Amino acid sequence: MERGRGRGKEAYVMKKQITSGTGAAISRVEGRLKVTGMAKYAAEFPVKNRVYAQGINSTVAKGKIVSIDTSEALAQPGVIKVITHENALDLQGHDKEMPAIGTSSPMAVLQSPEVHYYGQYIGLVVAETLEQAQYACRLIQVDYAQETAVTDFEAGRYKAYVPDEASDYTRGDVDSGLASADEQLEMTYITPIEHHHPMELHSAIASWTDGKVEVYASQQMVENSVTTIAKTFRIPESDVRVIAPFVGGGFGSKLQTERHVMLAIMAAKLIERPVQLTVTRTQMFTNTTLRQRNEQKFRIAARKDGTLTALVHETLSHTSTYEQYQEQCGTPTKMLYASPNARVTHRLMPLNLQTPFAMRAPGEATGSFALECAMDEMAWRLGMDPVDFRIANDTQTDPSNGKPFSSRLLTECLRIGADKFGWDQRPAKPNSREEGNWLVGYGVAGAARAAPYKTSSARVLLEVTGGEVYATVQTGATDIGTGTYTIVAQTAAEYLGIPVERITVELGDSDFPDSPGSGGSWGAASFANGTRAACLQAIEQLKQKAGITATDVSIERLLLDNELTRYTAEGTAEPTEEFEQHSVYSFGANFAEVWVDRDTGMFRIKRMVNVGSAGQILNPKTAYGQIIGGLTMGAGMAIAERTKVEPNFGNFITRSFADYHVPVNLDMAEIEVIFLPEEDKIANAMGVKGIGELGITSVAASIANAIFNATGKRFRELPITPETVIMKEREPGVV
Repeated sequence: MERGRGRGKEAYVMKKQITSGTGAAISRVEGRLKVTGMAKYAAEFPVKNRVYAQGINSTVAKGKIVSIDTSEALAQPGVIKVITHENALDLQGHDKEMPAIGTSSPMAVLQSPEVHYYGQYIGLVVAETLEQAQYACRLIQVDYAQETAVTDFEAGRYKAYVPDEASDYTRGDVDSGLASADEQLEMTYITPIEHHHPMELHSAIASWTDGKVEVYASQQMVENSVTTIAKTFRIPESDVRVIAPFVGGGFGSKLQTERHVMLAIMAAKLIERPVQLTVTRTQMFTNTTLRQRNEQKFRIAARKDGTLTALVHETLSHTSTYEQYQEQCGTPTKMLYASPNARVTHRLMPLNLQTPFAMRAPGEATGSFALECAMDEMAWRLGMDPVDFRIANDTQTDPSNGKPFSSRLLTECLRIGADKFGWDQRPAKPNSREEGNWLVGYGVAGAARAAPYKTSSARVLLEVTGGEVYATVQTGATDIGTGTYTIVAQTAAEYLGIPVERITVELGDSDFPDSPGSGGSWGAASFANGTRAACLQAIEQLKQKAGITATDVSIERLLLDNELTRYTAEGTAEPTEEFEQHSVYSFGANFAEVWVDRDTGMFRIKRMVNVGSAGQILNPKTAYGQIIGGLTMGAGMAIAERTKVEPNFGNFITRSFADYHVPVNLDMAEIEVIFLPEEDKIANAMGVKGIGELGITSVAASIANAIFNATGKRFRELPITPETVIMKEREPGVV
């Protein structure tokens, strides 16, 4: 690859790549840049005259700063400035108490001496080098008027409240549904606090020129980042530029523009030099959001023939004491199965922890654990096959709103997955199949994830060089490691009719046409359709200029007939009325084979089969990578990931990868991924649906269900550890 000719700071042209449009499993067009270190991430841009900043963190979980002595730090060589609430810029905060936050909420910082949680930013040191800034941070002397913090889930339970009207949902008559059932079960499922931990640390380089701010930042949504910065600093959005050509993972943690970005921008304005701030790995625990701990009480009722009569799903989560966010764990329960009666509630309690926010498949990842384990438990109680039980309650109409699904292949995912997995070999009786000292079990879980589609724009720049047409596509979309560069290039190649190697893709710049950015599984559908719209607009405009009515005309001919060597066009794609009239989801099924050592409780995930129906697969190779990532994170939920709070001080006990464990290669299984052919033009013109978050949904449940099949022991709290496997009693009725 080589640098492209476009106007962006980081534009790339792919060389020596297979020529193909959508649907082909070509390698990533930016792959060589990444492996050779040429792809620049936020902290790697060569900004002249920059200095370095390091955030200072609170060491109490609740209280007020009485005094803060910065004199020793300021006396150190290279230290330029120490910023605290006493000398910070006046920023725009929230306009009400406990607001529900989103991806464009203001993010004021250092505005008062109040401390709401352990690790909160209470200051910033700016120095000529990073080492000088880090050393000076340790010299800051802070006195607090400490107050009693509430960081324990049990202690905060009595403060639970209803976040908003949308927190509760009911259909039918739940009491009647429960009464008419032949079998009822009531269980509580618990998922712990988790952290996102992308490999790229959150970072920003900020600079001001003539009253305008430019920020290189690791953000998933550059347009929303512009809005947040503009609101916070009370400046026009036209005075803000955010650049994020490559983002090294996010999983939702980089959807918001966090306070470290505001600190960098503030410092740059105060000292009139570019400032770089990179969040440390330890600060990634305290300063870049997390997934909430969720306690999910579940009631499920069914008749002997397997017909569901009622579902009750009550979720209790926590938020911070100054902002609110709720993970919608009840989403799958509302829509996945055809129960005529359902009640879903969500409650929040304020704790002295940082504000949680979206983590991959927020709601579905955690809610599907409760729902799909409950379905497995009910199938066992009824004596039904878990696959057959799910199929018996399939539906083509969304029970939550009465809308028809644009397409729904859940039954096909379950049946094909069962066949590929060899489900007919599943032990009918738990705790019955042995391989030496290992107990072997099979588990299944259905999956669904909304497939949003958002308005997205793109610009295509055509240029004739050496008798061949080259194209540059520019859009505010971002690539967080998912393959956006590649699918945009493939889309442009297909609709312009030119080879992929002649396509340049420029992403992640708020100066480019608006795009929703990456997140929520809306990326591929939105970016591809926006690119398609720009390409079709260029073709149509050139036809009109030349007075051509023929349909099959090459882009070279159109430029030649118009006597043009360059041409630019923009296009916008947006949801249709038909889209709004349907429920649009991707569906899937997860199958897992787990071996459990009967003496030690150690267990191994031996095989996983994932079947998904997600419309047109733009690139099977990058889509496969997304599913592998989702399965790995789902396995992490089941076997390892948990953030623990230290009860005395309110800090996290887990502060690094040494104690916050994530799956590695040896933890993972033999994996087979199957994409079902599916055409869904209601979803969008290209029939593309999201798949990245579908990959994690219900994975943990399939593993837990497999462990039950192997051992006869139910696990309703994650993660499942060897200790809990040993200590747990078998379920009643298991021999």
